[in-house]
Amino acid sequence: MILHGALADERADWAWACAEAAGAVASGDADQAVVCCWTGTGASIAANKVRGVRAALCVDAVTAGGARTWNDANVLALSLRLTSPPVLVEILDAWFAGVPSADDSDRANIAHVDELDWGSHR
Repeated sequence: MILHGALADERADWAWACAEAAGAVASGDADQAVVCCWTGTGASIAANKVRGVRAALCVDAVTAGGARTWNDANVLALSLRLTSPPVLVEILDAWFAGVPSADDSDRANIAHVDELDWGSHR
């Protein structure tokens, strides 16, 4: 486990902490990351600015499982305001149990999203 932000000796602001966590995924130092801020929106935006990251803001287990399966999401973004401890357990269980789809259509969509990230869609 690699800690960032308030849990480590780093800048605690969400934008910096989330970028560091996403960077660990992009560099291969971590397989996945969990990032959070008050709404989760900023955390997901900051993480998605890092090349190679597909961050998903998830407020329930179904969304978390789907993000892993159909989107091959590698960063889970959470809302500190909305996520209760019991819901957090459900989300994390679904996230870590999720396996990216091998379906050709799903893989094509993921590849296309990765291409969009680098400005190839114009």
